[in-house]
Amino acid sequence: MKKHATTGHLGMAGLWVLLAGQLLPQVDFSIVNVALADLARSLSATETDLALMVSVYGVAFAVCLALGGRLGDNFGRRRLFNIGVALFGMASLLCGLAPSMGFLLAARVLQGLAAALLVPQILATIHVCLSGHAHSRALGFYGAVGGLAFIIGQVLGGFLVSAMGWRSVFLINLPICLAVLALSRRMLPETRRERAAHIDVPGTLVLTLLILCLLLPLALGPSRHWSWPYLAMLSMALPLVAWLARVELAQERRGLVPLLPPSLLRIGSVRFGLLVAVLFYSCWSGFMFVMALALQTGAGLSPLACGNVFIPLGAAYFASSLVSARLAARLGRLRALLLGSSVQMAGLLGILLSCRLAWPHPSLLSLAPALMLVGAGQAQIVSSFFRIGLSDVPADHAGAGSAMLTTVQQAAFGLGSAVLGAVFAQTFAGGGDALAALFAAIGAEFGLMMLLLASTLAYGWRARRAGALRPTPCGAASRAG
Repeated sequence: MKKHATTGHLGMAGLWVLLAGQLLPQVDFSIVNVALADLARSLSATETDLALMVSVYGVAFAVCLALGGRLGDNFGRRRLFNIGVALFGMASLLCGLAPSMGFLLAARVLQGLAAALLVPQILATIHVCLSGHAHSRALGFYGAVGGLAFIIGQVLGGFLVSAMGWRSVFLINLPICLAVLALSRRMLPETRRERAAHIDVPGTLVLTLLILCLLLPLALGPSRHWSWPYLAMLSMALPLVAWLARVELAQERRGLVPLLPPSLLRIGSVRFGLLVAVLFYSCWSGFMFVMALALQTGAGLSPLACGNVFIPLGAAYFASSLVSARLAARLGRLRALLLGSSVQMAGLLGILLSCRLAWPHPSLLSLAPALMLVGAGQAQIVSSFFRIGLSDVPADHAGAGSAMLTTVQQAAFGLGSAVLGAVFAQTFAGGGDALAALFAAIGAEFGLMMLLLASTLAYGWRARRAGALRPTPCGAASRAG
């Protein structure tokens, strides 16, 4: 039975409005990276403050993502999309006018909440309004925009900061938000569920506490010499995990749909997909943060030059993403993941070598080969992530499975900059220069990627022993992409 009430039709113009809305919050993960040095001088911010500015946005985004999806199901997806865009514009204005670092951090939290309201409506609208080739094409555009948003943010941010200062990276959102709001009412259909969906408030609250007990100690602990409040918060993580498990199990037993459904967590491919999300997306966001910070504070690159450095990474990512579906069909999902991880790790080693040889004057040309390897590898990992994580999820649980993977993915984005940012800040505060701090942070990332490689090999070995690993048909790979 159809569970969605839909009016109107989603045409190509409406799809582009949705994609413009998608671009707003995802670009804001990275656009601030090239504004770090200018912002630090203006607001007297420390490395820890800068890492928190990136992290609190991602955490607020993550913990409210599933809640935003349920609100859209219940009250109308176009309505929640518009509310999210309007709130995002207001939060961006507050960020751009921030007189202090504390004010900016609060505004960034509001930005994350707004992003969590608008982003779930995009995929949901595509899912209920399109089918067949139009649906597949829309998902392809969605994936391309999501992957390139990080790079667009770095390059655009560099131009804006050089031309108008750090506040412009937030204020640029205002005309875009106004344009999206003006167009959405005419071009987007209103869709909602016929029957209201359950909202997992207890699960959302416990997950929020869990992430905060991880984020704050990891971000602030090193600079506060690991005083007892931070150690106490960190020690609460495992009890909160157990509490979250009990809360979600109780929700499922009552016939409700929890934020992190225990029934899906019993599926091996889902658990492995969550591990991929935690390890890889932490590495991704952390790498973009510390690389931009080191190039500006240590090598003295201008925001524009720093943003331009990432152009080869973006170009390689785009080219590699175009062949990701064919590679997954030919090699299989796990081999594609192994290939992507190996290529990215080779790129990380290349960055260390290039920086060692060119420092303190690294340039686009000296870093381009290594960054292209990183971008090409990242595209294969990203394309493998949802294919693996959703491969064994029943069709009637696809929405819950996707929401769970996306929630952990966004949380990892927030935690990554805090973790690698803390490594960078600790090394820098301990007497090392920016190059030593960059080496320490990338070394930590390399270790996490080694763990991802080992986990992938172990998962593949167990799957082969169980006889569960089967080649992925070309059509399935295309649909999963």
